[in-house]
Amino acid sequence: MRSLILFRHGKSDWNASFASDHERPLANRGKEAALCMGRMLSQTGQIPQLAVSSSALRARATLQLAVRAGHWHCPIRVEDALYGSSPDSVLNWIRALEDNPETLLLTGHEPTWSELAGRLIGQGAVRVPTGTMLKIDFEIEGWQQIKFGRGQLKWLTPPKLVCRLKGAK
Repeated sequence: MRSLILFRHGKSDWNASFASDHERPLANRGKEAALCMGRMLSQTGQIPQLAVSSSALRARATLQLAVRAGHWHCPIRVEDALYGSSPDSVLNWIRALEDNPETLLLTGHEPTWSELAGRLIGQGAVRVPTGTMLKIDFEIEGWQQIKFGRGQLKWLTPPKLVCRLKGAK
C-alpha cells in the first residue's frame, strides 16, 4: 500500500512585487493555511516519509511552513519538474522516484493537481482549492507501479474546514 498526498500551495499574493510567476509569494492567508494544514497532518498521524515541492516560491514556502508547524521529520526536496507540469509528467516523475516511501507528499499547482487527482482515481471530477490537501491510496508495492485509474480517494480537506483563517470568506 502506498499513499500520495497532493498539497496545493497556499493563496498567493498577487499584489506583491515579483519578477515572474515562479517567484510569486504567499499571501498572509496562504501562510496561515499552510501552518494549519501542517499541524492537521501531524495531529491525524499522517506525516509523509518524503515531501517534495515544486520549485516555485509559493509552493516551497507552503511546504516549509507546513513542515515547521507540524514538526515533520522527513526528507524535504525541491523539484523543478513539479512546476508547470502535466498529470502525465508528474506520474512519470513519481514512477522514476528512487525512494519508496509509504506516504509521499507533493506540493504543487493547478490545474495539474485537480487533473492528476481525477485521473488517478479514474476520471473523477476533483477540484483542489488553494491550501487544500488530498490523499489517494494505491494497492501497490512501489511507486513504479502507480497507474491512472488505480487510486482510491481517501480524503480531500480544504483549509477552511480545519483552520480559522483571518479574512476567510
